[in-house]
Amino acid sequence: MRKSHPVRRAVLAGAATVSGIVLLLSMKPASDPGGAQAAGGQVPPAAAGQAPQGGVNGAVTGDAQQTQYGPVQVRLTMSGGKITQAEAVQAPKGGRSDQITASSVPRLNQAAVAAGNAQIDAVSGATYTSAGYKKSLQSALDKAKAAGGAAQGSGNAQTLTGDVAQTQYGPVQVRVTVAGGKITKAEAVQAPKGGRSDQITSSSVPRLNQAAVAAGNAQIDAVSGATYTSAGYKKSLQSALDKAPAGGGGAAQDSGQGSGAGGAQAKTVTGTAAQTQYGPVQVRITVAGGKITKAEAVQAPKGGRSDQITSSSVPRLNQAAVAAGNAQIDAVSGATYTSAGYKQSLQSALDQAGG
Repeated sequence: MRKSHPVRRAVLAGAATVSGIVLLLSMKPASDPGGAQAAGGQVPPAAAGQAPQGGVNGAVTGDAQQTQYGPVQVRLTMSGGKITQAEAVQAPKGGRSDQITASSVPRLNQAAVAAGNAQIDAVSGATYTSAGYKKSLQSALDKAKAAGGAAQGSGNAQTLTGDVAQTQYGPVQVRVTVAGGKITKAEAVQAPKGGRSDQITSSSVPRLNQAAVAAGNAQIDAVSGATYTSAGYKKSLQSALDKAPAGGGGAAQDSGQGSGAGGAQAKTVTGTAAQTQYGPVQVRITVAGGKITKAEAVQAPKGGRSDQITSSSVPRLNQAAVAAGNAQIDAVSGATYTSAGYKQSLQSALDQAGG
């Protein structure tokens, strides 16, 4: 038998090695997402619209919403302005509520992440929890937009949600979008409902929304036949505008504030409602150049004898507040409780204004 030549063996071995490498390179890599992640790759987001695209990052908690069975409060985790996680930090509990919460909240969380907004369906059998969840979710999104300085339309727009105004027929709450110092959009996120209220709400709220945009402030006329809804709307609208940063433009200011020296620096601030023996008192002031230029009571005791006391005392308290420039004003004789509540709310407004 002939001996193989050493050079020939080397050539054959090299050819076999090259063939093996070619075969390995021609094989398709496994498509297991877990494998890709382990290798340092990125797994596509689980839900559409969650990929970071710039925007708010971090956690934001919505306002607690009171429901018939207890409060609901939602916390979101945001990445690139998108919802990546939603959870209820408060939900109805006790008795039957435990079972409803356990079955409905996980579904609402999933729906919020999938939708990326508060336009989600209510869970069957959990109507109140779903409604509260959606409202708190929307307030969290509003806060995220404000924090991120999201641009909507021209200029830097802000979405501001006013405080809930309680009326005889149900709560009213207004949300506005402000851009360039003007109201570009207004909507009622809560309004009286049920029975006759449905008809009144459907006819009055669109008109109030239009009036708010047209006026650019809360000095709008009440809709005929919807006195309580209109009053609640205006109150919540003003509180939304009060939340706009100082110097943010005329939308947060009453008409006429721009006149005179320092008019551009004027801002309107609403104090906390002070509860009295005869009803709440709440004061709104306009401050310009470090002075009170206007004071008014947006809430005051009413009904029976209170109407007469309020009508005679509040104008005098308003004048005293402007004249003094602080809350150190004398009580009006015969209106002790109203005066005390007025001064308390006035001081809280001044505290907010930094004066």
